[in-house]
Amino acid sequence: MVKKIIIPVRGDGKGENVLAHAAALARRFDAHVVVTHCRPRPEDLLPFGVPIPAVLKKQMMKQAVELADQEEGVLRTEFIQLAETLGLKVVQQSNGDSPSASWIEEAGRQVDVIKRHGRLADLIVVAQPDIDRNLGANTLKSALFHTGRPVMMCPPAETPPEVLGDKIAIAWNGSTEATRAVALTMGIIETASEVTILSAGSEVHGAGSADLVSYLADRNITTKVDRFTAEKKIGVELLARAKSCGADLMIMGAYGDSHERETVFGGNTQTIVDTAKMPVILVH
Repeated sequence: MVKKIIIPVRGDGKGENVLAHAAALARRFDAHVVVTHCRPRPEDLLPFGVPIPAVLKKQMMKQAVELADQEEGVLRTEFIQLAETLGLKVVQQSNGDSPSASWIEEAGRQVDVIKRHGRLADLIVVAQPDIDRNLGANTLKSALFHTGRPVMMCPPAETPPEVLGDKIAIAWNGSTEATRAVALTMGIIETASEVTILSAGSEVHGAGSADLVSYLADRNITTKVDRFTAEKKIGVELLARAKSCGADLMIMGAYGDSHERETVFGGNTQTIVDTAKMPVILVH
């Protein structure tokens, strides 16, 4: 069951869309959303390797703090207004009986903030990386590789989803990553009204789609299987078939090959990260 959702934000303008996606799941599970704003340390904003007179350094540090305070104030106000609009009660501590949200401000590197809060979350929710603006890739990478938790990637959406997790597609290839993805999202899978297993028949060294059907049936989860032979890249085919079966969310193992190799050579996960038009839960 999903009870704690983490959203790391940095004031890049993508927080509203991400919070809207997280709120859809929070309303479904009466979960608590924790928005963690990573505030840069003043010393990190100073020019590296450039000697600065003490008086000027003090002045620059002061200005950095003031700017950070202003940004935090604006973001916190926007968060409170948006949370209430999305049906999330802003609280300090969740009671687990209704959808709620809270704000945490921390100074330091974002990867450290994500590690601290993400490792004890049921789900981490991040924006889809913006390739053109070179934004978000490090956030996704940190959440995937440094927490061991499921990460939901949210593409831009003109109309935020009212419901998420009702119809699910599971990308299955029998890998360790796919197995972990199913195990760590079982609370979401169990509540879905429809579950479709997408398989390209590549489970050479792992459990097949029929095995997954049996595993989920033991938990009273009825599934259907869409087996296909990919005519395009498997990542492209998975997204197309998830859309055609009416799924509002896809679950998959991520980066069976190394992140660096997939980034350079274009693996299945990287194709989905770059081109998905629907929310995808990734697990490494």
